[in-house]
Amino acid sequence: MEQNMEAIRQRLGKYKFRDLTVEELRDVYRIFPSFIYSMDTYTFKDGSQKDLLNLSGTVPIKFQGNCYNIPICLWLLDSHPFAPPLCFLKPTDTMGIRVGKHIDAQGRIYLPYLQNWSHPKSAILGLIKEMVAKFEEELPLYSLTAADAERQRELLSYISQVTDGVSGIDVSSPSRGKVTVIGGGDLALACLLAISAKRSADKLVLLDVSDGGLKGGGAMDLDIFGIPNVQISKDLSTAAGSKAVIITVNAWSNAQSYLEVLQSNVDLLRGIVPAVTYHCPDSVLVIASQPVEIMTYVAWKLSGLPHRQVIGIGCNLDSARFQHIIRTVTNSQEEAQNGWIIGEQGENKVAAWSDEDAANHHKSPTKIYPKILQEQLASRSLEVMKGKGQRSWSIGLSIAELTDSIVQNKKKTHSVSTFVKGFYNIQEEVFLSMPCVLGNTGVYGNPQILKQDDMVTVALQKSALSIHNLQQQLKL
Repeated sequence: MEQNMEAIRQRLGKYKFRDLTVEELRDVYRIFPSFIYSMDTYTFKDGSQKDLLNLSGTVPIKFQGNCYNIPICLWLLDSHPFAPPLCFLKPTDTMGIRVGKHIDAQGRIYLPYLQNWSHPKSAILGLIKEMVAKFEEELPLYSLTAADAERQRELLSYISQVTDGVSGIDVSSPSRGKVTVIGGGDLALACLLAISAKRSADKLVLLDVSDGGLKGGGAMDLDIFGIPNVQISKDLSTAAGSKAVIITVNAWSNAQSYLEVLQSNVDLLRGIVPAVTYHCPDSVLVIASQPVEIMTYVAWKLSGLPHRQVIGIGCNLDSARFQHIIRTVTNSQEEAQNGWIIGEQGENKVAAWSDEDAANHHKSPTKIYPKILQEQLASRSLEVMKGKGQRSWSIGLSIAELTDSIVQNKKKTHSVSTFVKGFYNIQEEVFLSMPCVLGNTGVYGNPQILKQDDMVTVALQKSALSIHNLQQQLKL
């Protein structure tokens, strides 16, 4: 067995967590010594290909008093064990696939265990155990007649070409502006509808990774009323090809401490982000999970992406409200554009103003109000915004605006959570909301220069230190 494991180890040179993968395969081999391991080419739905480890074999089940050996194959992603395997039935040409709740027409297997995959709680043996339990409830395969067997051979040939990397079938579906929203709550639905209304994308995917589906039957309603170009799925690979992936998930934990609640969200993102970045390495991640500054940092660390490619929704909504109030009070579009809400989302956010000298270096002079009036405007605006709150539909509209800037490459400035180490004398690796230019690769350049203000600087440094201290206590 050790010789086999060493041979597998050598083949896993490009796997990020090779030792963890080999250790898990060793456990599988003890229980299923007949499983065959091989490196094969897997073709994803977007047409991209990768060499992945393939486990093939049979699992024994009992159904209505009879014993059956069900042939399966598991593809391990190179981010295993932090991303779930891709699972398929592997029927012979005399077997038919019984499409059901957990099996599609191509033999792809979908299970709650896969949807809730989270290392180290999840493992291949646990997956197979649930697979057996589901197969014993409903047999996934049946015997074919001679005529059916011929049709099955054609189907198996197609599946083989898709999953084994044989050319000749175009499985790619290039998209001008595909956007994926991940979440099962009201915010996910609000984002989807707001983005659809703005027509920023020609295809939208709603990935509901929760156990019970969208609250209030939202997914069913989307199916009933047929929102154009919307696909609902639980398969993270359907995000492939997205220009932006919006993550709205939150783990509603019964834990007693704030730190335990944070850790629950970290554990949830650990099961999502690596798989998303595997399928969407060029996508911009937009984080709406709370607290947004910490969860954006967690997503950045888990993704391995450049920090410019990962942003949080930050104070974009508050900044838009702030600028609207200024515009209403002063009747000045120029002055409104100079006002920003930055820093930490929530009570610790601060109002700041563009640096006139820096701003006017490239633009014609604008009417700049005295500092005392700016302070009065900021104080009044922040007081008004206290009563506004942040409801799902409001946040959804704000996220749709961010998404539009990214997908359409508008190079528009928004106050979003971005990596701020090195700015305002902040030495910690943290994300805080700053005015940033957004385009199709994320943040362009550095955050916008704002007027130097000691109170603002102190507030930002205080937030950075507090956030950093919490981040240090989390287990990534």
